[in-house]
Amino acid sequence: MSHDSAQSASSLKIYLRLLSYVRPYVGYFAISLLGFGIFASSEPMLASVLKYFVDGLSAPPETTHHDLPLIGSVQLMFGVPLLMLLIVAWRSVGSFLGNYFLAKVSLGLINDLRQALFNSLLHLPNRYFDDNNSGHLISRITYNVTMVTGAATDAIKVVVREGLTVIFLFGYLLWMNWKLTAVMIVILPVIGAMVSRASRKFRKQSKQIQATMGELTHVASETIQGYRAVRSFGGEPYEARRFKAASEDNMRKQLRMVKTGATFTPALQLVSFSAMAVLLTLVLYLRGDATAGDLVAYITAAGMLPKPIRQLSEVSSTIQKGLAGAESIFAQLDELPEENRGTVEREKIAGRLEVRELSFSYPGSEQPVLRNISFTAEPGQMIALVGRSGSGKSTLANLIPRFYQHGTGAILLDGVDVEDYTLRNLRRHLALVSQQVTLFNDTVANNIAYGDLAGCPREDIVAAARAAYADEFIDRLPNGYDTLVGENGVLLSGGQRQRLAIARAILKDAPLLILDEATSALDTESERHIQAALETATANRTTLVIAHRLSTIERADQILVMERGEIVERGSHAELLALNGHYARLHAMQFSEMS
Repeated sequence: MSHDSAQSASSLKIYLRLLSYVRPYVGYFAISLLGFGIFASSEPMLASVLKYFVDGLSAPPETTHHDLPLIGSVQLMFGVPLLMLLIVAWRSVGSFLGNYFLAKVSLGLINDLRQALFNSLLHLPNRYFDDNNSGHLISRITYNVTMVTGAATDAIKVVVREGLTVIFLFGYLLWMNWKLTAVMIVILPVIGAMVSRASRKFRKQSKQIQATMGELTHVASETIQGYRAVRSFGGEPYEARRFKAASEDNMRKQLRMVKTGATFTPALQLVSFSAMAVLLTLVLYLRGDATAGDLVAYITAAGMLPKPIRQLSEVSSTIQKGLAGAESIFAQLDELPEENRGTVEREKIAGRLEVRELSFSYPGSEQPVLRNISFTAEPGQMIALVGRSGSGKSTLANLIPRFYQHGTGAILLDGVDVEDYTLRNLRRHLALVSQQVTLFNDTVANNIAYGDLAGCPREDIVAAARAAYADEFIDRLPNGYDTLVGENGVLLSGGQRQRLAIARAILKDAPLLILDEATSALDTESERHIQAALETATANRTTLVIAHRLSTIERADQILVMERGEIVERGSHAELLALNGHYARLHAMQFSEMS
């Protein structure tokens, strides 16, 4: 199979899949098609009005009545305007039905596709977000979807309305004079070849435009989210240059497509009007016994043909844009969600965590991040992971809730491998507080009672905030627990955001608590209160603490010192200091920094 035929088969497959999303709106779609059919049928009717008008002008003055369709025998001075009004009314009904009900289909399709894309994002594995930047993902939901609906609905509107218009006009022309019409048909293969060639160019250029639009969104999104870093490090000129480059690249790609369309449309018009010129010449030779009214109506109907033919040719651009967008949308929708082959669901667990000979490498990398990690945390114990950056501590924490699938070895929770739990059930049994706190542009209370915790009694929320020592700053906020915190908690300090995240974990009351640098953003006073709160919070649950500040984990039951993905030392704080090894050096280094 040639490349072009393979691409055509692929395009047809994508387009048919796209049209399957129209199925729930098939009733509205049928009404819109009926409306466009009514609209198209009015075109030859308008041309026929001129026949009666011109023939009336050439008729003897004593002839006062003519037989008009839909009206009957009537004086021309009243009949022709009345006939035209009837046709325009008929046309208006068709236009309303077609446009309104197709808009219902189009907007419904946009809504369905956006929801499908967003819902797929909620279930895609972590590696998908690692491999795709947020700008492209957002652009797909906003920009690509509108391009796709253009192909699924707007293009069909043009194809049906203008296609039926061409059919009705050709039927009328054949009925009027088939010899003249046969000449016009000769030009159709030329038009078809031009449309096919232009379609391939439009498809390629549309893909490039969508890629540049994703890059544009990505640059803008990064700058908006990191505006503090941009301003504090004088990054404004750099970000302006980066955005300018992305915007100008998008503009160049857009102009290239406009150039293709601007070249293609006049060429098609030249071919169409050349046919019209030949037609006018032939009218003089093949008029036969046709009246002046017949010829005027024929030429008028023929003159109406180039416009719908031109619009039909331009629809290729819309379809190719949509197919390029649909390709990226379906690529995301076809991505496999997180592996969730587990079947075990437990209402409660004790919280015994065991890691056996665990090794892990990130997808696409041969370099192991973890090597033969083994340890056991009994219910209620605190296990601390320490080590330099890049030693694999956070990776280990991400494997327990199955943000990534581990390679060799096993992670057991109450004796059951975490892969045997259903994802939702597994994650119900643990609470995670990371260094990068995520808050939503909602109230303080709703940020603490988020997700499965939504609907918790206010007194439980207040108690969790008090346990995380967050109530002292919440009470000072303008509306207390009902204060909006801004996008990602921008209206709060780093320590305040961290305390809300800890309050959220305390409210969840899960048997396994994972603290990934959870106290790193706290000032010394807040840290003291948090330590007291965590002593209460961790009393009856297993806690895995990843700590940079060694002072926060001195009371841990066991401290695991990691280096290059391996556990190089383990023991209590006192035992590790006595070893005078890695831990002792880390402790001495921090002690000297604080002194």
